[in-house]
Amino acid sequence: MFVDSHCHINFPELYARLPELLRTMAQNQVTHALCAGVHLPEFPRIREIAERYPNIYASVGVHPNYRKTVEPDVKTLVKLADHPKVVAIGEAGLDYYRHQGDLDWQRQRFRIQIRAAKECGKPLIIHARQAREDALRIMREEGAGLDKGGPGGVMHCFTDTLEMAEAAMDMGFYISFSGVVTYKATRELQEVARQIPLERMLIETDAPYLSPEPNRGKDNEPANVRLVAKRIAELKKIPINRVGKQTSDNFFELFKIARATQAVQSAQA
Repeated sequence: MFVDSHCHINFPELYARLPELLRTMAQNQVTHALCAGVHLPEFPRIREIAERYPNIYASVGVHPNYRKTVEPDVKTLVKLADHPKVVAIGEAGLDYYRHQGDLDWQRQRFRIQIRAAKECGKPLIIHARQAREDALRIMREEGAGLDKGGPGGVMHCFTDTLEMAEAAMDMGFYISFSGVVTYKATRELQEVARQIPLERMLIETDAPYLSPEPNRGKDNEPANVRLVAKRIAELKKIPINRVGKQTSDNFFELFKIARATQAVQSAQA
């Protein structure tokens, strides 16, 4: 059993073939997926997908790469998160790779989403790219971590250092690996994945982006999370089924999905 903890199947290239994606997921033993929000105007479609398919979950948030969009506020996010299939706040965070100059708008947006997660008690999905120090600082200042009574969450599509991963785990966050960990040039990241305890790990596709080897260059989809699990298993020298079971258990625990609900939805997937 495998779970894709982060994808964007609401994007047009995937939304147009949802039934096919769900069938391919089932064929690859991918039982569940989380469709992550990136800006508020698209959230109704994400919620509709989650309501339509019992094994798809949703998050609501505003990605740091969307400069000109509807800005979130705590009240709005908490209201939108008040839904049984909306299990997280995000994709929230900082991205200093695609944006330069005065990025206080990113930092303020990140703080607002942390506050919303704290208020509604749902975990954060954090995007942090080339923003290690500021991301960790804001997480600490806003009390995002379980160590400060916050909601915790996951560092999505992790590509940073072991030191950053350890700092996030100290705050109670999980570390999620995408298809990037399968690339030949990412040896440092592969070493990080080898050292991260399986009990603190999630796996994801970030579909339609970051297709794992040997599918690199093609649109990604949730079924390919199995290839991420395969690479993690190779790095840790453990069976792939162990990676699948533990990362799935981690997903259900983090996002507070009831065991009875899991069983029903796995049977329907």
